[in-house]
Amino acid sequence: MTKKRDSLFPDNGFGSLMRPDAGESAQKAIAQVAKRFDKQYKGEGFALPPEVEAMPIFREWTAGTLSARVNSSFWDIAKPQKNQRCLDIGCGVSFLIYPWREWEAYFYGQEISAVARDALNSRGPQLNSKLFKGVELAPAHQLQYTASQFDLAIATGWSCYYPLDYWNIILAEVKRVLKPGGLFVFDILDPEKPLVEDWAILETYLGTEVFLEPITAWETAIKAANAKIVSRRSGELFELYKVQF
Repeated sequence: MTKKRDSLFPDNGFGSLMRPDAGESAQKAIAQVAKRFDKQYKGEGFALPPEVEAMPIFREWTAGTLSARVNSSFWDIAKPQKNQRCLDIGCGVSFLIYPWREWEAYFYGQEISAVARDALNSRGPQLNSKLFKGVELAPAHQLQYTASQFDLAIATGWSCYYPLDYWNIILAEVKRVLKPGGLFVFDILDPEKPLVEDWAILETYLGTEVFLEPITAWETAIKAANAKIVSRRSGELFELYKVQF
């Protein structure tokens, strides 16, 4: 770890997430992520040290311009098709942002932020009561859906908040709810990207620890889950993967 990261990363107890007891550590991470995004969706402020607020990436985040640089456009490699059943895991308020109505695909969501869940379940039916199928409040390793229900599953923007052993459980759960031949699109933080260090510092101070797993470790996990990498696209922070079980 560089001197910069040593000086700016606080001792917040997240180091315990690397212990072998993945169940307990995952629950702790889930609670931290839910708390951070509930706060963000409510529009509440974050108290950050002056040295973090002085970072250019923080100014981009507060101006709302950072997301356009780092968000993964999953539809670039897996555009939902008409009448497909699509599950957005960790969906946030995506039905209010992405053009689901243009795609004419059925949207199902699952979230750990109660604020995001409530916002979507309130507003979604008003936008399109046919396509919007509701959002469940539950973590990704407990998908609230039946086996072989979906054509496409999506999980972007949050894999880096959890240890890789927890993602092994998620991959198995996603496989369960996908139809045979269904696709899973998710993104992986690439620790070799130039922007990653500053972004990880910012995320840590916002309340979400970032795990910097090498891409090779992720691809080993994908292979172990009996998933085939269909395509991949590179971004400023994340590598976007489309896999098929």
